[in-house]
Amino acid sequence: METKLSPENYPLALRASKYSPKQLFCKGSLPSNDKIGIAMVGTRRPSASAEELCRRLVGSLKPTNAVVVSGLAQGIDSFCHRAALDAGIPTIAVLAQGLDAKIEGERNTLAKRIIDAGGALLSEYEGDTPAYKGNFIARNRIISGLSQSTLVVQSRQKGGALLTAQFCLDEGKPLLACPGNFDCELYSGTNALLDSGHAKAVFIPESLRAVAGIPCLEGAKIEQLSTYGVQLSDGAQKVFDRFNGFRKTFSELQEDFDFKAPELLAILTELEISGLVSSKDNFQFYFNGA
Repeated sequence: METKLSPENYPLALRASKYSPKQLFCKGSLPSNDKIGIAMVGTRRPSASAEELCRRLVGSLKPTNAVVVSGLAQGIDSFCHRAALDAGIPTIAVLAQGLDAKIEGERNTLAKRIIDAGGALLSEYEGDTPAYKGNFIARNRIISGLSQSTLVVQSRQKGGALLTAQFCLDEGKPLLACPGNFDCELYSGTNALLDSGHAKAVFIPESLRAVAGIPCLEGAKIEQLSTYGVQLSDGAQKVFDRFNGFRKTFSELQEDFDFKAPELLAILTELEISGLVSSKDNFQFYFNGA
């Protein structure tokens, strides 16, 4: 049964968004306010490898407070919702129709899974309102409004996901995109976002957490990294073991190790992608909980 939310009960990010809707209906359970929304969107007709790509992207969010936000459409949206459910990550689906309107096929099964797993279906449309064409653009602004950042996984140059990207940019939020082959139409939209400088690239799926700037829960524990599919090189393991819990400048790290500058930079990048190091101004590196 749907519940009409009062504006003060909207998720915090949506409450603060200029795209906050006048009314919002919910089925299921909204995540707690300490959760960080990340919108993950893309084409309804993705490549054969897209489902695995989404699984790896979402998997990088496991040691965080992230909640995956998408639109329950076929293709990338459904892949991301499903990957979140399989990984035990909360997920929210924003619909372009009323919550009592019929959802067809596998999307209906997925919607039930989202609710059963403690997630939520949201819509600004009441009851059994159909999914009119104009509703999808309006739906996309809510997806962006719920999120700290937006990732476009795959999109053609005129894909609907690019509208979500524009809403994200209009609010000054970080926009991310997965690059692809320059001659592949499925990546023409994401490549254009990157070429224009509007989006940051996610070159490695497992680096999404770091690129999006979503912190690990109390710092990733080194013994848990294998669970997330991360194996550190010997050099990275050596540096982390020595400086876990400390803050160091690049110069200080060079003094303590015999690594050449390019090698040390590669090690720090590896640790940052793994969620074990964060870098701040003046070339300072914070190891785990430092």
